[in-house]
Amino acid sequence: MLGLVKIRVHKGINLPLKDIFHSDPYVVVTMGDQKVKTSCKKNNCNPVWDDELTLALKYPNVQIGLTVYDKDTFSKDDKIGEAKIDIKPYLKALEMSYHQDLPNGVKVDKVQPNRDNCLAKESCIIWENGKLIQDMTLMLQNVECGEVKLQIEVIPKILSEDAFYIA
Repeated sequence: MLGLVKIRVHKGINLPLKDIFHSDPYVVVTMGDQKVKTSCKKNNCNPVWDDELTLALKYPNVQIGLTVYDKDTFSKDDKIGEAKIDIKPYLKALEMSYHQDLPNGVKVDKVQPNRDNCLAKESCIIWENGKLIQDMTLMLQNVECGEVKLQIEVIPKILSEDAFYIA
């Protein structure tokens, strides 16, 4: 295991209606064979979850998947939209940061929106108390509208005082 990834799913913005009058959204986060989910917010296209989800960072090449669903009572839940988060920038930033004595609040990297990520706008990775933290807004894919605001915290597993392990 390389460390932990904590994902604080703050809120959804302008999520589309999936039922006639409302949506009951929740978020499923996956990484490899791991799967965690937020609570469901009834009748809300702008839900505030503020749920914290934790995943083990096992493999350096596995993306984080985020899928928003609409909870249905009598049928299969409807997929609202999805987004992907590449873990590689965090591992690169961890490797660089660990070998330096960085003060809290230092911007380790700046991530621009591009074809390989779902960022709605530029976002910085910050070094804070031996962890990397990034606040971001993700544009949902395969849907006409909708964004999810979240924070990612990457906590490295320290193998020795001199090295951070990246396979």
